[in-house]
Amino acid sequence: MPLFLKKNDLSATIALWQVAESEAWFLANLALTMQEMEQLAGIKGRKRVEWLAVRYLTHELSGMASRSPILKDDSGKPYLAHEGLHLSISHSGELAAAMLAPLPAGIDIQRPVEKIERIAHKFLRPEEDASLSTTHRLLHLHVYWGAKEALYKAYGRRELDFRGHIAIAPFHFELSGGAFTGTVEKEGFFAQYDLRYEVMEGYYVLVYGIEQTH
Repeated sequence: MPLFLKKNDLSATIALWQVAESEAWFLANLALTMQEMEQLAGIKGRKRVEWLAVRYLTHELSGMASRSPILKDDSGKPYLAHEGLHLSISHSGELAAAMLAPLPAGIDIQRPVEKIERIAHKFLRPEEDASLSTTHRLLHLHVYWGAKEALYKAYGRRELDFRGHIAIAPFHFELSGGAFTGTVEKEGFFAQYDLRYEVMEGYYVLVYGIEQTH
């Protein structure tokens, strides 16, 4: 599994791996818990390898001698059993992504697809839609989608409406990547986030963010 990207940004550590190993290789190199084996049993096809790759990457990123299992809380948010940092994970196609941060954080990796146009009205606010690039509309759409996925993960609780509860400050899209901000507001909860995006290999869109300190 070659390292695709590893860096420190926004007080967090972010890493991507290009998944080249087989499911059998991961099973031989990951001492999965019974709970993890039960989770894996419910996953089908290529997503099994992606799921395993994220766990292998997270262990490599943590730097711990023994692997800490990735557990899920009552809302389904992943966390490390033996680590105080906040964890976020994502996978798409041949890339797996993980982020460890001292504050609530989220990461998302997507390979752009045309069908996102059909659901854009469900997650874009009018001001976000108005800011879309005419030249790179599809990539810009996926940055907005990835940002809302990242903030959903950082928030960590269910029933968050991407259009109603998550606002992204409109920004000018650049192929070279960039920085922007977003907020989550719901029923008395309010948090602001710093966000970054990159276009990997010309087609994968990586977005990650972390809650701002007060």
